Amino acid sequence: MNNKAKYTQQIKAEAKRLGFLSCGISKAGFLEVEAPRLEKWLNNNMHGEMQYMENHFDKRLDPTKLVEDSKSVISLLLNYYPSQEQTDNSYKISKYAYGNDYHHVIKSKLKELTHFIQDEIGEVSGRAFVDSAPVLDKAWAAKSGLGWIGKHSNLLTQQVGSFYFIAELIIDLELEYDHATTDHCGTCTACIDACPTQAITEPYIVDGSKCISYFTIELKENIPTEFKGKMDDWMFGCDVCQDVCPWNKFSKPHNEPLFNPHPELLEMTKKDWEEITEDVFKKVFQKSAVKRTKFSGLQRNISFLKPN
Repeated sequence: MNNKAKYTQQIKAEAKRLGFLSCGISKAGFLEVEAPRLEKWLNNNMHGEMQYMENHFDKRLDPTKLVEDSKSVISLLLNYYPSQEQTDNSYKISKYAYGNDYHHVIKSKLKELTHFIQDEIGEVSGRAFVDSAPVLDKAWAAKSGLGWIGKHSNLLTQQVGSFYFIAELIIDLELEYDHATTDHCGTCTACIDACPTQAITEPYIVDGSKCISYFTIELKENIPTEFKGKMDDWMFGCDVCQDVCPWNKFSKPHNEPLFNPHPELLEMTKKDWEEITEDVFKKVFQKSAVKRTKFSGLQRNISFLKPN
């Protein structure tokens, strides 16, 4: 076995040991197919007020401009599908935000993987990314065979659907590279038909400025009144397009204790949410990604959802 093959096997085995669902590797380089798509999406203002999407256009499409001398993009998936969900009579939170903030959980796993690579293989440089830098996560995961990008623009796999996080290690080590898989959406339009705000404007294109996740997390101004009554009780994020996807019937609960929700979270009713105090917010979401919207943001979302 040559060194490239050996190192690749070692990295994938360690990723599995750390609890990652899967690991795929691509050669670092310019994303030719994604370039015109991203440009068109930005030109059509589908990023709404997410101004940061316009920054670092070149780096977003070419990791060699982001990480010096990079040779490989290691893509990793981490399952977050919960074993229990919120009570029916509740305003809803996206499943990914039930437990501890994924950025911290995944960063520490990536740190361990980096240390392993340096201990076992030697002087390897690179950077870890968890949804916080100009990296097209889904494009790289698809390129490395971890799934295909579905009509709802999320990464999908036949084995476990789409309820997982994507992260990357971009390093200056040549490895053996995986190949993209095929698209298995077929003629299905479940996600397009179910989107409460018609944010999926055509297959594989999501208008971010109409997405419930955008309204409840990214948008700092008031939610546009034309979406009143169309938010399907989502107060932080939205899982509709994933919930209706036939491939997600294969989702299996995660086994990451840090992603388990605060016990109170699952029991809270609409009335509890409407009366939530800042102290309860801090207690329930102490380590959660929901903190990003702040107490005032969550209150804004809840009052928008309340019937007049």
